[in-house]
This record gives sequence, structure tokens and C-alpha cells, in this order.
Amino acid sequence: MTVRLVVSDVDGTLVDKNKKLTDGTVAAVGRLREAGVGFTIISARPRSGLMPLLDALELDEPVGAFNGGIVFRRSGEVIERHRIDADVAKGIWTAIGDAKVDRWVFADDRWYASTDGGVHVAHERIASDQEPVVIEDFGDLLDRADKITFVSDDEPLLRALHDRVQPRFGDRVTVVQSQSYYLDVTALQANKGVGITELASAFDVSLADTAAIGDQANDLAMLEKAGLSIAMGNAPDAVKAKAQHVSRANDEDGVAWAIDNIILKGTS
Repeated sequence: MTVRLVVSDVDGTLVDKNKKLTDGTVAAVGRLREAGVGFTIISARPRSGLMPLLDALELDEPVGAFNGGIVFRRSGEVIERHRIDADVAKGIWTAIGDAKVDRWVFADDRWYASTDGGVHVAHERIASDQEPVVIEDFGDLLDRADKITFVSDDEPLLRALHDRVQPRFGDRVTVVQSQSYYLDVTALQANKGVGITELASAFDVSLADTAAIGDQANDLAMLEKAGLSIAMGNAPDAVKAKAQHVSRANDEDGVAWAIDNIILKGTS
């Protein structure tokens, strides 16, 4: 196949474990452009967390935040926006109940959190490029939430919570684990399968000519739709099994390696 567009996940994929974009990856994206191949990103991050990456990559083309819930440009232009239905958000909040998880709600381009402590909050400060607003009552925010995240290092607990809400709300909302410690809730259309379709359309490229790179369960929807699917070396085995190729880990410039050794080799 001839790849005309590459769509990359961000955390665990495009950036390293410190959530930094390496010089090697920036240079590899430059080589893609020189070869006439488009490049864009889609992430569970909010817009604020993608802007530093867009600046570093000089990326002015459409990109996806909140797993495609918002498709926008670096200029600030919003092309698509899908919020969680308020009744569904409140229903899921009630279903989670008093489970021992931290709670984040992203609304109005701000990050609201039940606590400002812990390693995941520290990481999210980098990923979101903003400080959390600590609150106790999330009620009004559920009327206009772009994303809700339940946070815990108890991965079996998050899987159990997923299994609790998915049968009840899965036909009206997207519920996925973007990391083993994050359970994300976004609008039904805010998933990477829809997102990669919208991005490919914005680039006027068919999905058959699109490559996708990712590492987690929320990337599976786009890996399944792309003509060329690449899992990162640090991805779980279940994700690797769904991809056509496996690259190096994100701490080994896995996106750059995939660009040079899989994508550009196939287009040369």
C-alpha cells in the first residue's frame, strides 16, 4: 500500500515516558513531510495538552483531542465537537457510586479534579498543560462534560467499573481504558475509530491509505480502520495482536522507527 497519512496516538506512543517529544521523533515527522505524507495526532488529552506538541511539530492540520471528541486546528478553529449526553454522564456518575477512584471532569477547556495530589495528577499536569481545579461537587459540570476520567492504580477495579457501566450505557457513550489506570468516558462519537475517519476526511485521504500508530485499548478502534496498523513495542499483547506491525517502545523512539522502517520503506 501507499501511505498518504499517518495518525498517531500521543501518550505511550508519540511521547516518551516523561511525556516529552524527542528530537528524533520530530525529525522523523519532518522526513514524512518531505516524502509527501501527511501527519496528525489523536489523543485522550484535552486541547490544552496538545498545543505544545502542535507548536513543536509545527502542525497546523486538523488534530483530535478527547479521542476525537474535538477535532481542531492549532489556530483554534474547531471542526467537530462531541460532548457527553448530560443524562448519560449523570447516570454513569451514579453507577460508579462510592468506588475508591479519583474523579476528573474536563469541561469548558478546564480540568476539574477531586484531588490535586498523587502521581497521576502530576502526570496529567504535563499532559493537560494546566493545573486542576479541585472541587467536591461535579453536578453542574456533568451537563457539559467533554470527558470524565476515573483514576486508580487498581486495574481490576477499573475493569470491573467498565463492566458495570458498559452494558447500561455503551450504546450512548464511549467507555475505554486509555491507560491501565484511567477509565475514560467520552461521547459516543468521541472514539478513535470515528476520529481517524474524520481526520482522514479532513486530509482528503482514504482510510485504506492511512496508517495508525497506538499502544492502548482506546487505540484499537483506529487500528482496525486504518489500512496500515502499527502497535508500539510497549503496548499490551492484546493490542499488538490486533496490529499488522509492532514497532519499538515509546522510550526507544518507536514512532520514528515505524516511520523510517515501516511507513517510508513501504512508500519508497
